[in-house]
Amino acid sequence: MVAADLFDVSSAQRFAGWFVRVLGVVSAAAQVRVRGVDLLDGGQRARVLSGWNDTAVEVPAGSLSVWFAAQVVRTPDAVAVVAGGESVTYRELDAAAGRVACLLSDRGVGVESVVGLCLPGGVEMIAAILGVWRVGAAYLPVDGGLPAERVEFMLADAGVGVVLARRDGLVGVADGVAGVLAGVPVLWWDESLSLVDAPVVSVAVPPSGLAYVMYTSGSSGRPKGVAVTHGSLANYVFSVGPRLGWGAAGARYALLQPQVTDLGNTTVFVSLVTGGQLHVLGADVVVDPEAVAGYLAAWRIDFVKVVPSHLAALSGAGLAEVLPAGSVVLGGEAAAAEWVADVVAVAGDRPVFNHYGPTETTIGVATGRLSAGGVVPIGTPIANTRFYVLDDALAPVPPGVAGELYVAGAGLARGYVGRPGLTGQRFVACPYGSGERMYRTGDLVRWTADGQVVFLGRVDEQVKIRGFRIELGEIEAVLASHPEVAQAAVLAREDIPGDRRLVAYVVATATADRGGQQFGQAAGLREYAARRLPEYMVPSAVVTLDRLPLTATGKLDRQALPAPE
Repeated sequence: MVAADLFDVSSAQRFAGWFVRVLGVVSAAAQVRVRGVDLLDGGQRARVLSGWNDTAVEVPAGSLSVWFAAQVVRTPDAVAVVAGGESVTYRELDAAAGRVACLLSDRGVGVESVVGLCLPGGVEMIAAILGVWRVGAAYLPVDGGLPAERVEFMLADAGVGVVLARRDGLVGVADGVAGVLAGVPVLWWDESLSLVDAPVVSVAVPPSGLAYVMYTSGSSGRPKGVAVTHGSLANYVFSVGPRLGWGAAGARYALLQPQVTDLGNTTVFVSLVTGGQLHVLGADVVVDPEAVAGYLAAWRIDFVKVVPSHLAALSGAGLAEVLPAGSVVLGGEAAAAEWVADVVAVAGDRPVFNHYGPTETTIGVATGRLSAGGVVPIGTPIANTRFYVLDDALAPVPPGVAGELYVAGAGLARGYVGRPGLTGQRFVACPYGSGERMYRTGDLVRWTADGQVVFLGRVDEQVKIRGFRIELGEIEAVLASHPEVAQAAVLAREDIPGDRRLVAYVVATATADRGGQQFGQAAGLREYAARRLPEYMVPSAVVTLDRLPLTATGKLDRQALPAPE
C-alpha cells in the first residue's frame, strides 16, 4: 500500500529497491558500517556522475571581446544598444570602446589590471566594459549608491588602479562615495574621452585571463570579490544563448537589472555577440508596471530575464502585459510552484525558463523550461558543466534524496580576490574528475528521476532578497559593531505571503540600559547599518529583546524570534 499523497509509485519502487540493496549488503557483510552502504548500484552511480553530466561541447576560440569585434564587422550599422533615449550602432559602440581603450592604455592599464567603472547603466557602461577588455584588463562595477566604506573596501581589495567615472554622474551620489573617488586616480568620461581618438589594437587574452570582479555578501562581515575569467564567460555565453532560444540577429532584449550585478549579464553579453538589440531600461522605469508594459509593447521586446519577485511586483499592470513577445527567463531566486504555473499559463506558447547559478560559477550553470505542474526545477547543467549532489562525506546520493550541490567544469571562477583560505574552503578538489575543482554551492537540492535538479533550501544562513545574495552573518556583524549592541541576529521573514523582508533582533549592552534608558533605537540602528551596507541588506525592522532565545543545546532558537509589529 502506497501513501499516494506522499509518494508516487516510481518513488516507492526506488525506496523499495534501495531497502533491498541495504539488506543484501548488510547480510553479506555484517560488520559493514551503515555509512559504508552505497545505495546506488553501478548503473545508477554512472547515471548521476556521468550520464546526466554528459555536457562536453567545443567552444569557439576567443573571448567575448573578439566575438564582439566579429559582430561589428557583420552588422556595423545595426542598432546595438538603446538606453536613455539614445541609440548607438555596433560601429558607434565599437568606436566608443576604442576611445576608452586608448585612454586606459595611455595610463598604463594592461593585462590583469582592474578598472573600476562608476558609470550610469547603458551605453557608457557597456562601451567601458568593452574598452577595458580591449586592453586586456578586467572591470569592477561600482555602485555609487553604496556606502562609502564598502566602496572604499572594494576598490582596495580588488587592487583597482584607476576608476572610470562621469563627473556629472556623481550628482546624487553619496558625499562619502564622492570622497572615496577623490582618493583614487579617476578618469572622467565627460572630460577625458573627447581628447583621444587613436585606435588601440586589442590585446589577446588567454581563457584564464581575468574578465571582471564582482562582489557578493560575505558571512565574515565583509564582502568577497569573485574573480571571473574570460574562458568561463565565453563558455557561458556560447552555451546559454542556444539553451534559451536566444541569438537571432536583430532580436530585442530588455535589461531590467542594474549593471553593477551579474543578474543582467545574460542579456547584455548574449545580445552583443549575436547582433541583438539591447534595451537598457532606466531605474525609474523598471519599478513602474505600466512603464515596463508600455516599453515592452512599444519596442516589441522579444526576450527578458527577470527576478521572480520583480516580475510579481510588475504584474500589477497585468501579467500578460509585462511578458515579452518571445520568452521570459526567471533567475536570481526560488519561485513558488503555484505562481510559476500562473506565469506559464499566461505565457501560453511563449517559453518560460528557469536559470540558476551563483556568481562563483559565472552568471548561471543550469537552465530548464518550466511547465505548469509539479515542482520548479532549476534545470540541467549547461555546456562543459557537471553537477554532483553529494552527502557530507562527498558521496553521491540517489535521485530523490537531498544533498548539497557541487558544480565542476568550465564555469568556475578563479576564486575570491585575496582570500586563498576562503577560496580553498569553497573551491575544493573534485573526487570524480581528473584533478579538477568543484564549487561547493551551499544549496540543498535533489535529482529528479529524469535528471533535473530541484532546489530545496540552504545548508547555511545565506538568503536571497529581490535576487541579491545575502549572508545574514555580514549584517549581524555590522549591527554587533554598534557600541550599544551586545548581540544581534537577523532573519529573512515572510510574515506576509510574497513579501520577504530582513528583520534584525538586538540585545542592548549594559551601558545602553544604564540609568533607565530605553534601548529602542530602531531608526538609529537602521541608519547605522545603511552607512555600511547596501540598501537591500538593511533590515526593514529592528526588534529589541532582553535576550535572544536559545535552544536546549545553547544555539539561537530562530523559531522563537517574534514577528515584528
